[in-house]
Amino acid sequence: MAGNEPNARPRAPHLQVYKWGPAMAVSILHRASGDGLAIVGAGLFLWWLGAIAAGPEAYAAFVACIWHDPNPEISLFHQITNILGKVVLIGLTWAFFQHLFSGLRHLVLDTGAGYELKTNKLWSTVVIAAGVFATAATWLYILAGAL
Repeated sequence: MAGNEPNARPRAPHLQVYKWGPAMAVSILHRASGDGLAIVGAGLFLWWLGAIAAGPEAYAAFVACIWHDPNPEISLFHQITNILGKVVLIGLTWAFFQHLFSGLRHLVLDTGAGYELKTNKLWSTVVIAAGVFATAATWLYILAGAL
């Protein structure tokens, strides 16, 4: 009985079968950035709202963890959370721009344009680069104003 043999069953293609390219990377990054914005962004937003509702001391603690602590003699814990807070904010900024540019690419694809292989590869690469460059430009602007 050839049908009962384990090797006789057809197998679905797995990750090793596909040739990785920019379009696949943009698709994965679009989903990951959307999830990051929804989960991490919502958590940070709820923490911010809770800190505002809890009063000035709670809000000051939130700002100290996320952005900066005006006290020059801050503890090691606050220094670490301050750095991690900035990493989270930079990550959320990248996720926003990546998701935005990828969504714009999908909007163009929905019109029926951009499906040619070279064009799709080009615009997929541009989307990834634009997300990184927009994030860098935004944070250079923010940090230049903070100095």
